[in-house]
Amino acid sequence: MPAVSLAEAQNLGEKILMAHNVAQRNATFTITSLLRAEMEGLPSHGFSRIPYYAAQSAAGKVDGHAVPLVERPRSGVVAVDARCGFAFSAFADGLPVAAQAARESGVALLAVRNSHHAGVLGFPVADLAEQGLVALGFANSPASLAPYGGSKVTFGTNPLAMACPRKNSPPLVIDLSMGLLARGKILQAAKKGELIPEGAAVDAQGNPTRDPAKAFDGALLPFGGPKGYALALIVEIMSAALTGAALAIEASSLFTPDGPAPRLGQSFLIMDPSASAGANFVDRVEQLLTFITDQPGTRLPGDRRIGLSQAAKQSNSIDLPEDLLIQLRELC
Repeated sequence: MPAVSLAEAQNLGEKILMAHNVAQRNATFTITSLLRAEMEGLPSHGFSRIPYYAAQSAAGKVDGHAVPLVERPRSGVVAVDARCGFAFSAFADGLPVAAQAARESGVALLAVRNSHHAGVLGFPVADLAEQGLVALGFANSPASLAPYGGSKVTFGTNPLAMACPRKNSPPLVIDLSMGLLARGKILQAAKKGELIPEGAAVDAQGNPTRDPAKAFDGALLPFGGPKGYALALIVEIMSAALTGAALAIEASSLFTPDGPAPRLGQSFLIMDPSASAGANFVDRVEQLLTFITDQPGTRLPGDRRIGLSQAAKQSNSIDLPEDLLIQLRELC
């Protein structure tokens, strides 16, 4: 795969979005997140999303010029109306206000409504942890996941992310989606002509399938059966019902330019550990993590991601599939 410098990749992505009716500020926040995903080995949430974002902005499905409205209805609550624009701009405007609210009150809620694709949910919680805060993030997405025992799409893959600060190390970040596979990974499998793992999806008739095309017409399945289903339900309530956003069953696709704005939701529960644990929080975290890593064969969530990001920074580049790079350059 061709190597592209980080600066060239950022510039290319921003140029494409701005050519498709996206304001520069919104393009910068969006591409910064997608580039970060590429650097951390998450291509399903990286530059492969640019053609979809561009097409949706050009069609008006996402408002590339939206300016988020940030309000603070209560001392510990920050509400952001993304105004049918990109989620990344809503995060950029809302998270600093919510972080300050958490420092003042010990805990704060950031509720984002009328939003778009959340991207890698681990990024905003990691950024909060870099500031010494503990954060939980919830995000819904258009329905693609059936409840345990059911066959009708009811939830998105509904990621949940948590991050906390560490002592002399990058934050601990845990980021998981409720599907056995993320929808973006199934899309990549379809493009590559690959099969998906058994137990990841059913077709339109409710039969198990490994064909990614049939999975798109059917439903994805939650990991862990009833446990994954229960977690998906929690995330849907926290990200949609709690914020005033559209439910997954109401949201339009993130992969087509037609239809109304998806109006998705994200929420973040942000905590200042000094309010409850004092100065000993990071020491206690390190005690726990050391007990884990001292056991042969173990590693911490995010270790691979951190290593890939460091390698990308050292090489000052990312590798992009040649066909994707050609497609992106044609979109400028």
